[in-house]
Formats: sequence, structure tokens, C-alpha cells
Amino acid sequence: MDRTSDIATAARAVLLTADARAKAEAGRAVAAAWRAGELAMPLAVDLPDRPARPDAPPLLPPRAVKKRKITAAPAGRIALLHALAHIELNAVDLSWDAVARFPEAGFPRAYVDDWVRVADEESKHFLLLADRLERLGSRYGDLPAHDGLWQAAVETMDDPLARHAVVPLVLEARGLDVTPAMIAKLREVGDDASADILQVIHDDEIGHVAVGKRWFDHLCAARGLAPVATWQQIVRARFRGGVKPPFNVPAREAAGFSAAFYGPLGEEYEAEQRRRRG
Repeated sequence: MDRTSDIATAARAVLLTADARAKAEAGRAVAAAWRAGELAMPLAVDLPDRPARPDAPPLLPPRAVKKRKITAAPAGRIALLHALAHIELNAVDLSWDAVARFPEAGFPRAYVDDWVRVADEESKHFLLLADRLERLGSRYGDLPAHDGLWQAAVETMDDPLARHAVVPLVLEARGLDVTPAMIAKLREVGDDASADILQVIHDDEIGHVAVGKRWFDHLCAARGLAPVATWQQIVRARFRGGVKPPFNVPAREAAGFSAAFYGPLGEEYEAEQRRRRG
């Protein structure tokens, strides 16, 4: 890494790193350089529409990726940890993309500080999961994965308001909802080492949702928009999966993300499910 460069150029270099472990380690190095004052504020750079990725895992449509139950046998736990590692690798790219994607928004240094910290923690999460997979006799890339997460980035590249509405405040917030049950199940089958990693991820992700909420509110204030109504409008228009209950309300509240935002969309999701069941 060129220590005389700016943070956007360094972010682009992470996005263009194909090897998964090398990408995560490069992200940690860039974050350390930023904290040390070795990188300037972002300049406008040309970012790829897609980050570089390793040849494995193969990327399938989301519905084609098999789900496995968490059991005492390793296969199901490996499948879960592999899926989570893939999510965290996407999160590394999503975070560095957020650092450099929107120079026209005129974000202050605090914005870069926030998203560099998030990117660093996402790299930490990936490396924890990758190391755990290897201790279980597997490795990242051994199982298929899907590309749904990056599709959300593609669909929000035109507007930082939409990006912050969808990626941290739908996708990462969903992680807060589902992770506690996975932690409990892993402990039930005696895999405390994996459960401890997921607890680290869950606790960090509260802060990531808070970062998304902070800068979503910042953009709403700059544009004279009402945050609740604007978030709901964007999610209805730009997120295809719906906002699915049940919600981890305490974790969402800890992130500053109140039920006034997502509660009505959760009710809409449940009403649609009842309609489909007839």
C-alpha cells in the first residue's frame, strides 16, 4: 500500500484484491494506516461496479444455496460458518465501497472514521470465521455461496441515502435479529468456540447499524427529509425481500434504530405472508 495516498485510493485497492484472506488483511492494514494519520481524506476515484473475488466459492442464485441445520456433527456447523464468512467478506467490500463511493456527498472526516472502523471490524469477523472453518477441517471457498448481498450494493450505488437505508438498516439489522438464535443453538450442541465468534460479530454489528443510522439521519437532515417516512419509502422501492419479523428490539434500540422505522414494514410483510397463504 502506498502510505502517501488517500483513503479512497486505498479503499479501491482493497476492493480490487481478489484473494479473500488477503482482502481482509489488506483492509485491516488500511484501517491501521488511517488511524495512524498516514492517509489523506478521500479523493474521487473510479471504483469497480463489482469487487474482485476469488475463484471459489462458486456463486449461485440465493435459492440454490442449500441450508443446513446446526447439529453436533460438523457438516451443518461448517455450512453455517461458511455462509457467515461469505456475508462478512461481502461486508468488507460494502464498507470500503461506502468509504469511497460518494465523494459528491461531502461527508466530513467523522463519516470516514466510522466506515473505516466498520470495514476493519468486518475484516476481523471474516478472519475469525475463516480461521474457525480451518480448525473444523474446512476452508472458505469449499462450499457454494450466493451474490445477493452485493446486488444490494449495485442497486444503491446512485444514492448514499439509499445505500445507508438498505445495507446497514435492513441487511445488517437483520443480522441482529437472527444471530442470537444461532449462538444459542451452537452452545446447545457444544460449539462454544463458534458461538463466541458469533457473539463478537453480533455485538460489533450493533455499532455498524448505529453508523448506518447516524449517516442516514445526517443525509435526511441535509436534504430536509423526514427520516422515518423516507426510510420506509426507500426500502419499499429498493429492497425486494421485505422487512421480516421477529425483530431483536433491544439490539436495534441499542443502535438507535427505533421500531417506528421498521415496525410498519414488518406488519406489511406479515400481512403479505397471510395473503399468500390464502
